[in-house]
Amino acid sequence: MSRRAQVRGTAAPDPVRRMVFHHLLAATAEEMGESLMRAAFSPNIRERRDFSCALFDASGETIAQAAHVPVHLGSAPLSLRAVMEDLTLGPGDLALVNDPFRGGTHLPDLTVVAGVFEPGSSTPRFYCLNRAHHADMGGAHPGSMAPAADIHGEGLRIPPVMLVRKGIVDPGILAMFLANTRVPHERHADLLAQWSACQVGVKRMRSLMAEYGATQLAARALELIDWTEERTRLMLGDLPRGTWSVEDTLELAAGGQATLRLEWTLSKNRCRFDFRASDPAVLDGINTVHAVVLSAVHYCVRLLLPDGTPTNGGIARCVEVLTRPGSVIDASYPSPVAAGNVETSQRLVDLVLAAFRCALPDVLPAASAGTMSNLTLGAPDGSWSYYETLAGGAGGGPAGSGAHAVHTHMTNTRNTPVEVFERAVPLRVLSTTVRRDSGGQGRARGGDGITRRLLALAQIKVGWSAQRQKSGPPGAFGGGSGASGGAEVRRSEGGTTDSLPGQTALTLNPGDEIAVHTPGGAGHGRPPTQKN
Repeated sequence: MSRRAQVRGTAAPDPVRRMVFHHLLAATAEEMGESLMRAAFSPNIRERRDFSCALFDASGETIAQAAHVPVHLGSAPLSLRAVMEDLTLGPGDLALVNDPFRGGTHLPDLTVVAGVFEPGSSTPRFYCLNRAHHADMGGAHPGSMAPAADIHGEGLRIPPVMLVRKGIVDPGILAMFLANTRVPHERHADLLAQWSACQVGVKRMRSLMAEYGATQLAARALELIDWTEERTRLMLGDLPRGTWSVEDTLELAAGGQATLRLEWTLSKNRCRFDFRASDPAVLDGINTVHAVVLSAVHYCVRLLLPDGTPTNGGIARCVEVLTRPGSVIDASYPSPVAAGNVETSQRLVDLVLAAFRCALPDVLPAASAGTMSNLTLGAPDGSWSYYETLAGGAGGGPAGSGAHAVHTHMTNTRNTPVEVFERAVPLRVLSTTVRRDSGGQGRARGGDGITRRLLALAQIKVGWSAQRQKSGPPGAFGGGSGASGGAEVRRSEGGTTDSLPGQTALTLNPGDEIAVHTPGGAGHGRPPTQKN
């Protein structure tokens, strides 16, 4: 008997009941996120909310998620699969994994998984998972995001391991983790916050099982997945048939570029995304892994679905994603991948949306900033570490001009309040302003990026990782490109100013200033005053 036949039962789907369970499950994931945010110590998790929470059924298929970070959520099923392959979770257990080559994204993203059990059962009926970006995971540079020669230089790589057994933390696993990261008290607190968030999810799912029964809850979850699949297939069925080829590039730290290539084929009600012609992996942290490609594709398909469609495993059933192992977007050990999760993911979205615009010219906007503009800061002695991404401009589109100074696409995080930032790190925020006129011209203008200026009050190690530093996001249908990003350092000794490459690590001395400029979004459509 199939899983659907075992779980669903014979009752026809009821729209009201379906929506009730959609909100019950989504609210559980949201409550997990609130718990994680309130319990965390680091500004990156507590203030910027760089974390994600989701629920899965017994087979590992996503049944619900919170409105968190897309790059986390689309890849999470592969981390869960790795846990299910390597470990047998029991009641009170918690698994930990961050290995990018086992479903992870990059090393700072730690994923924890707990099973949900019926009373007296040793087999999980559901899983609760959350992923959070820790401000440091060891490696050569504070923040674990600066350029490194291989994955080992980026930090501690963790295969699926049991962090908690029957409600008790494994002291050996915890000690190993803390010994290999900076600011261990903060890492410890954030990890415990992740554990507590899973406990919240387990508690809520147990309550739902007690009220409705585990079989009924599983049936309703599968019904939601089927509904999303149905809506996705209907949406794809309305699109024009054909094959479209597009490409885009990534800037390399040593100069030059790596090319990403996509062939998108739509036939009947299923579509295939073929990235296998992309360039080979490079000696650069912009490499990424297959899990991140899945995240980008699922996110873009989700953009086309009707409002109110649950976000779950139904989307994945409708798309085929092909990558080539060893390529820049399906890197193999020991390739570095730190920037792939944050930078290459954005370029993959640009690539997929460019393909979609070939079939839907009147629907989709032009490219947004195309980078998360990653800044890592830390003490030379490892006593503190800090990470943030910076907002840019959104692309203009048929619906109107792009928004100014927002986090776009694969990041859904916030900025850190100045008061929190200055209390956490020995820097002063001289200014954070909208970068006027950095958005591209067009019938619908691109949104503006930002300029952020910081003054070092102590010696600080800095990592800077950003794309779109040499050429800005390209316009669509006659619109202009957004302004490219950039960064420079003004030295207090000598007063010299040096421009920074898009991926670099450096040291600031007291009195030095760093300024970061994020790209604007691209314009859409030929400006009204422009003639053909």
